[in-house]
Amino acid sequence: MTDACVMCGRYGRAGGPLHIADLEASRAFLHEDQFFPGYVLLVLRRHAAELYELSAPERRTLIEEVSRVAQALARVFRPVKMNYELLGNQVPHIHWHLVPRLAIDPEPGAPIWRVEHQPAPLAAPAARERIEAIRRALAESD
Repeated sequence: MTDACVMCGRYGRAGGPLHIADLEASRAFLHEDQFFPGYVLLVLRRHAAELYELSAPERRTLIEEVSRVAQALARVFRPVKMNYELLGNQVPHIHWHLVPRLAIDPEPGAPIWRVEHQPAPLAAPAARERIEAIRRALAESD
């Protein structure tokens, strides 16, 4: 972890109202904006900006965790397609945006960044309910 990194500062510890799970290499958090229901951030637990900076075993573990969380989201939200985004241009810390794209998606062919919408944060009870559903689905994959 590094003090200068936004991701390390914000997601470097377990806990918080949007924390879903601690996995071996990563932590899962419900994204604040739930306009796309089930949108999750999967953040590498240590600081690294590029996949090639990880050892081969760590990289394999991370990719398995990406797949495991995506599968849990698919169980809960039944998407038409799952989007996987790993960019790092704005925040150079390995983190995946996992976005279930549902049948009700207003622009299913567009990246989520281009879909104009008002942010849709959930009230605390609804967020807890969504997080618990994802945790149950993750537990089924153990």
